[in-house]
Amino acid sequence: MPSIVKPVATHPSLQRNALDLTIRDYEGTMSTLCAGCGHDSITAALTRALWEVATPPHMIAKLSGIGCSSKTPAYFVTGAHGLNSAHGRMPPIATGANAANRELVCIGISGDGDSLSIGLGHMCHAIRRNVRMIYVIENNGVYGLTKGQFSASADVGSKSKRGEPNRMAPIDSVMLGLSIGATFIARSFSGDKDQLVPILKAAVSHRGFALIDVISPCVTFNDHEGSTKSYLYTRRHELKATETDFVPPASEILAQIGQNGAVNVTMHDGSMVRFKGVPPNYDPTDRGKVMDYLEEHQGQGEVVTGLLYLDESVPDMHEMNKTPDIALTKIPYQKLCPGRAALDRLQDDFR
Repeated sequence: MPSIVKPVATHPSLQRNALDLTIRDYEGTMSTLCAGCGHDSITAALTRALWEVATPPHMIAKLSGIGCSSKTPAYFVTGAHGLNSAHGRMPPIATGANAANRELVCIGISGDGDSLSIGLGHMCHAIRRNVRMIYVIENNGVYGLTKGQFSASADVGSKSKRGEPNRMAPIDSVMLGLSIGATFIARSFSGDKDQLVPILKAAVSHRGFALIDVISPCVTFNDHEGSTKSYLYTRRHELKATETDFVPPASEILAQIGQNGAVNVTMHDGSMVRFKGVPPNYDPTDRGKVMDYLEEHQGQGEVVTGLLYLDESVPDMHEMNKTPDIALTKIPYQKLCPGRAALDRLQDDFR
């Protein structure tokens, strides 16, 4: 079923961002997903986040693979570039797009089936290269397009709609990312927009691979009693490891937050943000301690959410390869392809 284009009319009272654009400018076509699908809530969070950070629509590249999740790019920022690739092949396409134009905000939308099965190797190498992109996994634990079989993220004991329990151990994208060097790792819940929007805004500013696993219940095949990816289960078992907010780069604002206390801080735009202390033993920059914290609470059946790990010290793909500071698409053809004589001189260096 094709998507339906939304009407262009906007209400004159809509607030505008720094680019003089309203949030309607960051919307896409009408969704054709099932009513109540968690993926549509992720779309709303992406729309809000990109509008709030005032990302120019024409500087956004949206990419996806195959699956229910891969329809999401059609539903936000119509004015962006977009490509729907083959099943599991979104990461290498995104890597190529970032290599050609490092100035684009690259957003990859995937699913647990798309990323953790056929596309697992490609995702791992994008993490390894630290490609600067936002990588959202819309995680519902099932293959929705093929009628609800368990995906690789389904928990042991989680029951299908027909009542059959899953017996295979899941692939946990957060633990996987921690083990192979991801530099930005977060987990959220599609039903928690207050947490997800700041995480997405922080991911836009991260200079590397930002992995965001979002529990996104499938209302048709995986929102029943016995499912560990349902709305009810996630709301009952969600544990927020951090109080999540995002403050864009600006002059320094200093404030002290007491242990397990809270403080109100006035931001540059005059708004007030309430900061709250996180667990005293939680350090989002210590990879080993983050893994220990996750294992402890996941063993208790809790879904740990928030910005779980961050490392800004690792160079991204362009810094590793010493590419030009400007996008390769802006470099004159004569410089990119200097001709046979230059190639011959390069070959001589290897003789």
